[in-house]
Amino acid sequence: MIKLNNEVFNLKELEVFGNKFALELDKGDLILLSGDLGSGKTTFVRFVIQSLYKKNKIKIPKQIRSPSYPILITYPLLYYEIFHYDLYRIKKINELIELDIYENLQNSITFIEWPNIILENLSNQNYYKIDFEIKNQNTRYLNLKLFNKN
Repeated sequence: MIKLNNEVFNLKELEVFGNKFALELDKGDLILLSGDLGSGKTTFVRFVIQSLYKKNKIKIPKQIRSPSYPILITYPLLYYEIFHYDLYRIKKINELIELDIYENLQNSITFIEWPNIILENLSNQNYYKIDFEIKNQNTRYLNLKLFNKN
């Protein structure tokens, strides 16, 4: 299992880490990403999704972008999907229910940017939490923890 504690990454190192992290993931995994705007959350997700497509030997999507405006973007793999949420604009817990977010967790790999609103409602769900912090223009601090609720 991968663990990070205040590790420093430049863009290339973030890509290498994303590729390594993708090898750990399987259907049902939940990854929560926290950090300021521009800290690298979506870039990291892009690297992981590209790696998952390579791992499954399928063509990589032309665009892997931030779901800030649509809130959710999905990417099909062979036997399940990748769900990429951005909850920045979600203010009420009932909005999560309208997104069917809880129903989708078990049948996908799910990335959630700005996860604060959902953190209180993950009673029996294991998840990775990755915190991104800007060190300077070219590097980021990352902390990764696995929360095991079982």
